[in-house]
Amino acid sequence: MKTILAYGDSLTYGTDPVIVGKRHDYEDRWPSRLEAGLNGKARVIAEGLGGRTTVFDDFSSPSDRNGARILPTLLSSHAPLDAVVIMLGTNDMKTYICGSALGAAMGMKRLVEIVRTHPWPQGAFIPKVVLVSPPHCVDTEHRDLDPMFKTGVKESKLLSGHYERIAAELECGFFDAATVAKADPADGVHLDAGNTRAIGDALAPLVKDMLGL
Repeated sequence: MKTILAYGDSLTYGTDPVIVGKRHDYEDRWPSRLEAGLNGKARVIAEGLGGRTTVFDDFSSPSDRNGARILPTLLSSHAPLDAVVIMLGTNDMKTYICGSALGAAMGMKRLVEIVRTHPWPQGAFIPKVVLVSPPHCVDTEHRDLDPMFKTGVKESKLLSGHYERIAAELECGFFDAATVAKADPADGVHLDAGNTRAIGDALAPLVKDMLGL
């Protein structure tokens, strides 16, 4: 059986856009749907943390949100891995974090480098990598997230172009989640259960092909 790491932020964790503190049911989260779509041939390990960035620090949280810093630990704890699916970049759009789609793309490039240069166990293969461009941020009247993602609505639409280019350069898989999912205007960032499921369902054929399942 293959093992896949799904590495992401609150969109991977399954944060509900309407009810504060609520998490989507396990079966509605995209890593769970991806696993279901692989028909028992792979196990998908979900590592989603609210606020996680690609490579940027955010000391407003008690947890370490820097995706580059924590990734090596997770690669070691879950090794060996056959694939790593990374959907990050939304939090990079925050005005006080990065606010730039190109900056997020450079962060994703660094994450690929971390996966490929990690000291994997002897005899283990370097896992394949899939870069997932997250759904676009949308306009919202949310008191906190509107100013927090003020430039994110525009910049997030540029993520897919940058990610696709980097994926081609580094010979990674690529998927644009904005083609199947849209953020809820309730907070402009998070997804309802249906849109969250759609990402996992859409990723399944790509991952099947990549791993020869």
